[in-house]
Amino acid sequence: MRRSGMADSPVALRASFDEFSGKVPATVGIAIAAADEVYSLGSWATGVAWSTIKVPLAIAALRNAREGAEDLAVKAITESDNAASEELWSQLGEAAARQVQAVISECGDNATVVESQRVRPGFTPFGQTDWSLARQAQFAAQLPGIPGASPVIDLMQRLTAGHRWGLAGKGMAAKGGWGPGRTGRDYLVRQFGMAAASTGNVGLALAAEAQTFDAGVDVLNRLTDWLVGHLPELVSPEQ
Repeated sequence: MRRSGMADSPVALRASFDEFSGKVPATVGIAIAAADEVYSLGSWATGVAWSTIKVPLAIAALRNAREGAEDLAVKAITESDNAASEELWSQLGEAAARQVQAVISECGDNATVVESQRVRPGFTPFGQTDWSLARQAQFAAQLPGIPGASPVIDLMQRLTAGHRWGLAGKGMAAKGGWGPGRTGRDYLVRQFGMAAASTGNVGLALAAEAQTFDAGVDVLNRLTDWLVGHLPELVSPEQ
């Protein structure tokens, strides 16, 4: 486990994750942000955001307060509707990428750059943003404190039935994202969310690069079980 690039995790905790990850048919990673620290485990660390980026997009669009934005945000978050998300993006105009990036920056992430161009045919520009698990967990940890986030967090707790897997399946406010790799030989499924702890709000981010969407979701469900079971150790690890 990496702690903001500093000390390693307790050996037993790292060994437990290595044993778990060696038994699942995917490349996996997790990040936990709590009490101004970010902890990471696993070999998957960063990649395409896919629909997880719809959270800062919805916040930026609701701040813009254009007509219909609220209904579009409901579809974009609870159903992960791409058409609604594209409309929210359009409402932000030429400054869309900068406004979405500003929301991310307010959560302490000044390194993530929101993609402004449609770099991959058939997919949204914003969805191709590179967003690391560590920075996404940090975003989740700080999210409740930024202006305009509350209605979007509420939507993250109201995902439709087909999206209640992983962290959402445990009742957490969460948002998933998924899509195929460029070669077609792998499929990324990722998700971030929030959990309550004695130290305050905890940001969680996890990912699985598997062969199919269904396989990725199954691994994320198992990864969530492992994460929830070890959360006390991850939030307050021994030094």
